[in-house]
Amino acid sequence: MDLHLQGKLVLITGGSAGIGLGMAKAFAAEGCSLVLVARSEPALKRAAQEIAAAHQVSVQVHSCDIGDERTAQVLSENYSHIDILVNNAGAIPGGALEDVSQKRWREGWELKVFGFINMTRAFYQVMADRRHGVILNVIGASATGLDAKYIAGSTGNAAIESLTKSLGSAAPEHGVRVVGISPGLVMTERLQKLLKERANTNFGNESRWLELTACAPFGRTATVDEIAASAVFLASPRSSYTSGAILYIDGGFVHRHNWWG
Repeated sequence: MDLHLQGKLVLITGGSAGIGLGMAKAFAAEGCSLVLVARSEPALKRAAQEIAAAHQVSVQVHSCDIGDERTAQVLSENYSHIDILVNNAGAIPGGALEDVSQKRWREGWELKVFGFINMTRAFYQVMADRRHGVILNVIGASATGLDAKYIAGSTGNAAIESLTKSLGSAAPEHGVRVVGISPGLVMTERLQKLLKERANTNFGNESRWLELTACAPFGRTATVDEIAASAVFLASPRSSYTSGAILYIDGGFVHRHNWWG
């Protein structure tokens, strides 16, 4: 299926690894040019070289910290002509209420929650002025599959869901779409780290981390490619009547009691 994305310019935060890198590859395969944003310049350059060589598209990189409130304005001034903004950067610490200090909680939210808000505010106005654009938020199914052992993440992701739905309901008046995806367990390096931490807590042995995925639908976690394919379709003109909607990509697991049994 032609997604009608050829020639579009896509900016992806957290685009040097994990789901962000997977989405970058998927957009590039559809003929999109890219702006990849992350903190690590070496990782960005490696990703850009790999994608450009594989898909013969333009890949720009911008090393910066989305957690810095000034960053969104700089990016919106430098890349005001983008067609699609993908808010993906973020790593909120795991742990129960008593485990997450105020400092760690604020740091996690500055990057993901307020980072998403600042980027959306900066680029939404640009898109609304020209009556064209899509904002895609990569959230996380813990927003609905609430987990007290991941309380900072659950509450932060719930805030981003509300942002997506509320702004997305008004965005069509300005010719803009705001949508979201909420992945469940996706096999990334970050997930492995979180699973090892949980395995150490539950079993006293981090090497048993894979046991924690036994309860996942279909007996496995999702792949990065599966998440990326859904994200690209949702952001494409093939889904042009979709706004204020969030796609849960978790094998239905969000409707269970929690993620970890």
